[in-house]
Amino acid sequence: MTSFENVSVIKQANIYFDGKVTSRTVLFHDGSRKTLGIMLPGEYEFGTAAAEVMEMLAGEMDVLLPGQDAWRTYKRGETFDVPANSKFKLKVMTVVDYCCSYKE
Repeated sequence: MTSFENVSVIKQANIYFDGKVTSRTVLFHDGSRKTLGIMLPGEYEFGTAAAEVMEMLAGEMDVLLPGQDAWRTYKRGETFDVPANSKFKLKVMTVVDYCCSYKE
């Protein structure tokens, strides 16, 4: 899917790590939500309450998911799942464009 139809977008950006990670929240009529964002190169750790699916739209980053010992590289076109109530680490090598879908 390259676009979303009949949605609402929250105007205020979600800004993290001194502006190195930003996103906008997209709300769907069925109550679901996604964020569309950009990450600049750097190392980050995120916590999540809801389970997430991260879809890589552009760029490349290494990801250390909860319970894993090894980092894994994700690139454009790939996705990964983050369990609810967990933390995960990212090493972003290039500018990353992403879509995060929340499983609530």
